[in-house]
Amino acid sequence: MRSVAGVTLSETAVMDCRTAKSLKDWLVSTAKPALANSGGGLAALGVAAHYSCRTRNNQPGAKISEHGKGRAIDISAFHLADGRTISVLNGWDAGGTRNAMRLLHRGACGPFGTVLGPDADRYHLDHFHFDTARHSNGSYCR
Repeated sequence: MRSVAGVTLSETAVMDCRTAKSLKDWLVSTAKPALANSGGGLAALGVAAHYSCRTRNNQPGAKISEHGKGRAIDISAFHLADGRTISVLNGWDAGGTRNAMRLLHRGACGPFGTVLGPDADRYHLDHFHFDTARHSNGSYCR
């Protein structure tokens, strides 16, 4: 994928069809509306990771990550039409972007089965992890 719902990806991303559809749904229902009044709107996503055959958090002996199954994408930044960038690392707790970042994170719960962000753990301080794993109790969002 190079773009989804009119939003460019910073690098070509490999993912399965369910993940691509979930990304489209989240962009249309949450991300584009959340940033519509910021810098001319959302133009591109900063992709930190997509398909990569590896274990969870690159830890030896861990289970295969959803990235290794083509069912995950990590987003590190939101590029606006006016050229500004809001990074997850700097925007998560910044006064002018905190509310939008929380909305972007919360809105991914549902389209995606797992949503992890800066409050999840030390591995996700600088990006949002979205994957389409299914959990018995619904979406897992931290």
